[in-house]
Amino acid sequence: MDPTNYNSWTKLGLVKRVHQLEAELQRRPPALEPEPEAQQHDGVEAAAPTPGTTKPKVKRKMDPTKYSTRFIALKLAYLGKNYGGFEFQAMCKQPTIEEELWNALTKACLIFPEDEKIVDFNICEYSKCGRTDRGVSAFGQVIGIRVRSNKPLPREPRQRVEEDEMGGQAEQEQEAAAKEKPFDPIADEIPYPMLLNRLLPPDIRILAWCPSPPPDFSARFSCRERQYRYFFTQPAFSPEPSAGSSDGAPPSGWLDIDAMRDAAKRFEGEQDFRNLCKVDPAKLITNWKRTIFESDIVEVEEGATALPYITAAGFSPADLAAAGSGRSFPKVYYFHVRGSAFLWHQIRHMVAVLFLVGQRLERPEVVSELLDVEKYPGKPGYPMADEVPLVLWDCVFPDLIPAADAGEVPPSANNKHVDSMQWIRAGAETSSRMRAGQFGPFGALDGMWKVWRGHKMDELLSGRLLQLMAEQAAESEGEDGTTRHEEKQLPPSNKKAALSVRLYEGGNTGRPAGKYVPMEKKDKLESPDELNDKYARRKGFVDAADMRARRYEGKDVVMQDDE
Repeated sequence: MDPTNYNSWTKLGLVKRVHQLEAELQRRPPALEPEPEAQQHDGVEAAAPTPGTTKPKVKRKMDPTKYSTRFIALKLAYLGKNYGGFEFQAMCKQPTIEEELWNALTKACLIFPEDEKIVDFNICEYSKCGRTDRGVSAFGQVIGIRVRSNKPLPREPRQRVEEDEMGGQAEQEQEAAAKEKPFDPIADEIPYPMLLNRLLPPDIRILAWCPSPPPDFSARFSCRERQYRYFFTQPAFSPEPSAGSSDGAPPSGWLDIDAMRDAAKRFEGEQDFRNLCKVDPAKLITNWKRTIFESDIVEVEEGATALPYITAAGFSPADLAAAGSGRSFPKVYYFHVRGSAFLWHQIRHMVAVLFLVGQRLERPEVVSELLDVEKYPGKPGYPMADEVPLVLWDCVFPDLIPAADAGEVPPSANNKHVDSMQWIRAGAETSSRMRAGQFGPFGALDGMWKVWRGHKMDELLSGRLLQLMAEQAAESEGEDGTTRHEEKQLPPSNKKAALSVRLYEGGNTGRPAGKYVPMEKKDKLESPDELNDKYARRKGFVDAADMRARRYEGKDVVMQDDE
């Protein structure tokens, strides 16, 4: 095998090879600097370059002082499964969304860092609405950023004097032309979404830009409402053939949607979510209350898929099997939640509890009990839901300049904020002919179609294979004279397995979890106050209050930690 064929090397092997080469370079003596071509050696001109060779092209950098800048907001979407989260992390094994944004912004010369290889968003008044975790997607993420603009810089007085001396008539003509056609901040501006979408990966898209955010706009602190959706299927995982149960519980894999909806509505209002989030003692958070405007379970009408074996008798609830094969399953639902702000991993903890209710392992009332900090001063030890089905659906910025005595902007009468940002959709700032091109072979929608179709083919082929395997399994089961619908007595060795449950946590299948332990009997974690005090003492402080006072002395700090 050719050892120089690095395409077959592992990532770890490549890293070791880079370290080896760097060590060899450090051991070599420094190379002599090449003399200029025009310089002569002992009266003899330097040798001419070898015919057929060309000088390496050096990329000329743009001079940022020659361009104006403007502060804008960008709305972007991304499929997060292949990324290590939104926020840049130098040691992350996967690329992050911010890293890809940085690469596109610097390559397009929209920002001008001293070193493009070093990510430093502090140079461009950058802010972000939320920090989605590894694997989480977003369809309405928002950032604020200062970027290069097409708007001409104002002429310097000295330059005008020199031009007047050389020819005042030409200057007057230029000024007259400028007055006739002033700079249009949208039509004459750089088409930011189009430019960035050409440089970003196909699963990261700039959806729109706002040319004039409100004064003192912060994508994080100006946002008044964040909307999340967590998608799941019904059934949640492949069901096993069963004759049903005496208590009317659905077969394994099926969820009680009505019970989940009952539980979801209990999250609404201002609640203390300390038992429905992950506590980070280093942040010293004291306020665990968050306001949920809406919380519900919603069916995706166009999301059903046809897998006939799921609706057969023994695989589905009795009422569904009796209704016949007129309905397609699996269906798709999502947990819809709107709130002002969220704690760390709050959504995934809320969904985890809803799945326990949907499997009838807990009652809907468990939500109300977990929100009662007197009943549960410490969070029970339950796992949070998988990250991939979670989507930051939208971020809403209502009127950010209320009257002086109005205070905080409340939701409207129907409990919904109305976004007041002037969003210019990708492609809408160009002519109508160019907008139509968004649907063409090089348009933004065509690019996303390619991404969708690739995943759709995966779904189609795997679905056909799944149905084929189910049909073959049914045929082989009938060879011994029994049918898959008949109730079978388990041998003594399987009685223990009959008490085991497959716990669904939002992933692609259920996890064998043994005998389920109810929430009230689970081991309880220490309370947030106890965890904060313990962390502060490890850092040499008396308690969390002492550490908080010293850390934030003289600072106006807003504690917030989004999902």
